[in-house]
Amino acid sequence: MATSKNSPLVSFIQENQEKLYRIAYAHVKNRDAALDLVHTSIVKALQKQHTLRNQECVRTWFYRILVNECMSYFRRQSRVVYLADLGDNLMPPPQANYAQNEYLDLYSAIDHLPSELKAVIILRYFEGMKLSSISEITSTNLSTTKSRLYKALKLLKLDLGGMEDDRSLSV
Repeated sequence: MATSKNSPLVSFIQENQEKLYRIAYAHVKNRDAALDLVHTSIVKALQKQHTLRNQECVRTWFYRILVNECMSYFRRQSRVVYLADLGDNLMPPPQANYAQNEYLDLYSAIDHLPSELKAVIILRYFEGMKLSSISEITSTNLSTTKSRLYKALKLLKLDLGGMEDDRSLSV
């Protein structure tokens, strides 16, 4: 693959490197990803420059390569879920006998709880653990675990606008 320094493609890339980066960044909103996309686009363009029939169309040809790379990036990213991005939002799927919206409201309310209260709720109601086991896991005494559970339930009740049947949250 011989590329001369005078080729329209090389000249275009050298003259427009900042603009190419800005275009990629506008698509992906991530500095490193934008740099990678520009780099990949340059490599592809250099490998395929012999297929470019009209050298005057370098600009539009290269932009198409760059935009296609950005779209490919989004397709690849949509299939990838990073556990670090999920953070504390890991929740089991809802039971089939409840409406989906009720679960979305509940999960949202649980996400807004402080972490020590959220842990107690998840361990008690999603994992079905006994309070004694939760107190061991959280390294707190049983009375602290109970008070955290009751405080979390109270906050959830307030956040969800009250429950028709308080027995559904019984300890």
